[in-house]
Amino acid sequence: MTQPQRIFVGDAGSQIALARWGEPSSGKPPALLLHGTGFVAEVWTEVAEALAADYTVHALDRRGHGLSHKPAADRYHFQDFADDVCMVVERLGLYDIYGIGHSAGATDLMLATKLMPDRFARLFVTEPTAMDPRTPRSGGLSDIARGSVQGVLRRRAEFDNADDLFRRLRAAPAFAPWTEPSLWAYVHHGFARLDDGRVQLHCTPEIESGLLEPIFQAMEQTYTGDARGNPFPWFSEIACPVRIATAEQSWPIYKEMADRAAALIPHASRWTFDNVGHCVAQEAPELMVAALRTFAARTS
Repeated sequence: MTQPQRIFVGDAGSQIALARWGEPSSGKPPALLLHGTGFVAEVWTEVAEALAADYTVHALDRRGHGLSHKPAADRYHFQDFADDVCMVVERLGLYDIYGIGHSAGATDLMLATKLMPDRFARLFVTEPTAMDPRTPRSGGLSDIARGSVQGVLRRRAEFDNADDLFRRLRAAPAFAPWTEPSLWAYVHHGFARLDDGRVQLHCTPEIESGLLEPIFQAMEQTYTGDARGNPFPWFSEIACPVRIATAEQSWPIYKEMADRAAALIPHASRWTFDNVGHCVAQEAPELMVAALRTFAARTS
């Protein structure tokens, strides 16, 4: 496997870390990849290596993840992530971008595309986090959702070593379908190696809890945003071609949120991945690459 170059973009104290496959001087157009909650840039490795034949591929560590900055718990609103994407696009001087996002990372890209419409050529997004701002609910999170947000705080954050961690993840239902390279990429880059050989989550339980609260609010149609307001109405202003994908074996809420996004985005097209779950790029990267190439060919 080709090791990507690691770069950091932004001001001291608020930097975003990226993995890059290829060189900007190649003249290839950029692809910009955004992972879902809890993960890291390198979980895209198998997809990124294939795309690098045609693109200079950039994958972000979203704020709170990997080697990117980790602000306070109230700085994980959807617009915060979109602003990070815009900062990276501006400072790297990216144009004609193929934006590729998964779950909440897909939402980052869609909001950034509205803010910088001249920079993106197309978006392929898999099961984005989305609410329909036309039908909000009041009353806050349900007890089940609140319990999920709080329950993350009890998650184990340290493990004896990388090999032990890999074995534990491989036995977990959420990670059992992942390819071996994808799972090792998560182990090696989603965790910090401590001096005693133990490994520790970069995206700590405390950070993940802060990340998840707005996501569950969007799921349950209760998200209102912060002082800047709710950015989900922006979806209706996205001008570039967007393909919204769902996975046959993922949870119904992911499909419901994809439907919400498709109803808001003008001229969005749909795609379905058969016989695979929510983390398509890590479970069946060859299916993801084929779908990405098909969409690019139809929108070039």
